[in-house]
Amino acid sequence: MGYFLMVVILIVCVLLGAVILVQNPKGGGLATGFQGAGQMGGVQKTTDFLVKATWYLTGALFVLCIAAGVFFGNAQQDAGIESRTPAMEAPITE
Repeated sequence: MGYFLMVVILIVCVLLGAVILVQNPKGGGLATGFQGAGQMGGVQKTTDFLVKATWYLTGALFVLCIAAGVFFGNAQQDAGIESRTPAMEAPITE
């Protein structure tokens, strides 16, 4: 199950990267210098599909990462925290 979860996370990451790269840049800065190259590739405007796909893939990645953290958690290993609290220890008498 763990390896399947990692493969699904990897696929979602690749798809998210591809969807983000396909979108037309909306801001200025370095993106303004490459506007001609974007128009040559046929990218006219960002469609609603690409925006929704970005949000859905981001949400899926978030949920999958939380699930992987729960699945691969270190519940069986010692995390360095003692189970005893100071109130449970015997008082020091002199």
